[in-house]
Amino acid sequence: MKIYFSIILSLMMSLSSYSQSIDLSILKAINKNEMPCWDKTMRITSNSVYPALVIAPGSLLLTGYIQNDKPMMRNGLKTGLAIGLNFVLTSGLKYSINRPRPFKQYPDDIIQRTDAGKFSFPSGHTSSAFAMATAVTLSTKKWYVAVPSYLYACGIGYSRMRLGVHFPSDVFGGMIVGIGSSLLVWQVDKWIKK
Repeated sequence: MKIYFSIILSLMMSLSSYSQSIDLSILKAINKNEMPCWDKTMRITSNSVYPALVIAPGSLLLTGYIQNDKPMMRNGLKTGLAIGLNFVLTSGLKYSINRPRPFKQYPDDIIQRTDAGKFSFPSGHTSSAFAMATAVTLSTKKWYVAVPSYLYACGIGYSRMRLGVHFPSDVFGGMIVGIGSSLLVWQVDKWIKK
């Protein structure tokens, strides 16, 4: 039994080391070379998530109010709750995992192109963008809303890597937390309605 445990443990350690190497390799490829105009665009893209987090639930609430559409107003509230839940989960994970930023962990390899907090995993910008995209998609159920919403969220994730403040695994973790936050809020709402 001990031999199986030892084999599994060493296999997990090798996979962890290999995946960390891939994580860094992908980030280096995205983060390399100076491109001032592109980097400015990525900073603008990255920072655009803050107003979008207010606009998305606000526009759903306003649309519902103007059209006297109570389900749409409820969707606006659920979108706000999903964004709030996402913030709590992401912050909790950041402070419990304590993963350093890539530019701190690999200062010779990764260029920091924007300000960032202390911890890296998961990406808060990415999780917020995916929580918003999922909530808006669940609210409207229209492909022409879903596609640009998710493309925007992917752009936010890419920008965080280009700016050197997140590993690809941070962005992937942010995607999972963001999507999961919205799905959870919608599921709880279904339970409440029953």
